[in-house]
Amino acid sequence: MSSLKIYNTLAREKQFFTPIEPGSVRLYVCGMTIYDYCHIGHARMMMAFDVVYRWLRASGYSVIYVRNITDIEDKIIKRAVENNETIGELTTRFTRYMHEDISALGILPPTHEPRATDYVPQMVGLIETLEKKDLAYVADDGDVNYAVRNFVGYGKLSGKSLDDLRAGERVDVNLGKRDPLDFVLWKRAKPHEPAAAQFDSPWGKGRPGWHIECSAMACALLGERFDIHGGGADLQFPHHENEIAQSEGALGHPFVNYWIHNGFLRVDNEKMSKSLGNFFTIREVLTRYDAEVLRFFILRSHYRSPLNYSDVHLDDARQALTRLYTALNEVAADDLPLDRDEAHAVRFAEAMDDDFNTPLAVSVLFELAAEVNRTRAPALARQLKGLAGILGLLERAPQAFLQGASMAGQGDAAADTALAANVEAQTAARAAAKAARNFAEADRIRAALFDSGIVLEDKPGGATQWRKA
Repeated sequence: MSSLKIYNTLAREKQFFTPIEPGSVRLYVCGMTIYDYCHIGHARMMMAFDVVYRWLRASGYSVIYVRNITDIEDKIIKRAVENNETIGELTTRFTRYMHEDISALGILPPTHEPRATDYVPQMVGLIETLEKKDLAYVADDGDVNYAVRNFVGYGKLSGKSLDDLRAGERVDVNLGKRDPLDFVLWKRAKPHEPAAAQFDSPWGKGRPGWHIECSAMACALLGERFDIHGGGADLQFPHHENEIAQSEGALGHPFVNYWIHNGFLRVDNEKMSKSLGNFFTIREVLTRYDAEVLRFFILRSHYRSPLNYSDVHLDDARQALTRLYTALNEVAADDLPLDRDEAHAVRFAEAMDDDFNTPLAVSVLFELAAEVNRTRAPALARQLKGLAGILGLLERAPQAFLQGASMAGQGDAAADTALAANVEAQTAARAAAKAARNFAEADRIRAALFDSGIVLEDKPGGATQWRKA
């Protein structure tokens, strides 16, 4: 039996991990809906499963990791129409920005990154199977809906009964449904929607619902039953609950063995929200903090715990990471491989095997740093660098990080003044680029201002305001 224990949301307990196929793991994580820049909540989610992916591989497993891209959805269509651009132009651009952001954070690329629009035939096939099993029906409005009450076991992931869910505030009151709990599998095309949002199906032109997308992509790439499915805690219900209903309803057997959910992110102890003015994109944060500092800050919290974002916590993370790099700067690591039987490595592995306990694993790194400082032993410096590398930390030359850390927070007043004088002109140039439908240039200007410490905020009615990051 594996020594790895995972908190399985479905079982509501930690369980020893046993893969379906010995030595191999199949992992699916719900990825981004691509229509805007990724925010720090997205960073927290992707970091959580980057750690899962890294530790599974470090433990000797061969891992097939699938993290999807949702490139067709209501918000995507709305944003493309507002921008007077195609859906493809919008999603291609923001997919590129997402890759830039997560690469900066050291998040490894998945094995497969499917786009929903490439798997519409598989989605149609699943819906047809559900229809044959009396688990799907065509509503009066032309949508195809899932008949929740016909699936025995609905609510087992969220732990809620049908009656609890029926009374809940998330219930859809669409009058075209037989039951308010039913959810859409296929949306009939609306007259105002662009042609790129319309696909052929036995039920006419339309597009898939969000939930069926993940079921189809997961089954197509990982098989009809796989090891681990992950995502943010906000996806547990209804998204993942509906995935189970669709997949198990169509297949007739369990869909996933282990469900993993990362905790919520808050900003200064409040929910992150644009309306509260505490909403931060990854790009905005990286104008002020080194990417490895943000990574380290996230890893110091257990993935299932709430994470409170604040400048104070990031400043503390920078100082703590500086201590680790300082130890490696003072004592060069030897060139031998990581010794997994060494005492610190054993404690590190025990922490990671206990539901990916990165805070405890990081504490082992500080123990090692203290020993390196005390003994000046190159072998311990090697252990520090090697174990940290498993988490994607301490992979730069120490001097490269330390020189940057010493400059942190020392703003260039002259440059800020020059930028402030020029920002209105840049904002006007961006507005002109948008008017000309040159969205790549508009995004370039916005990104350049980000890099200079200026955040642009588009307001209703077309106005744009700016502020210092």
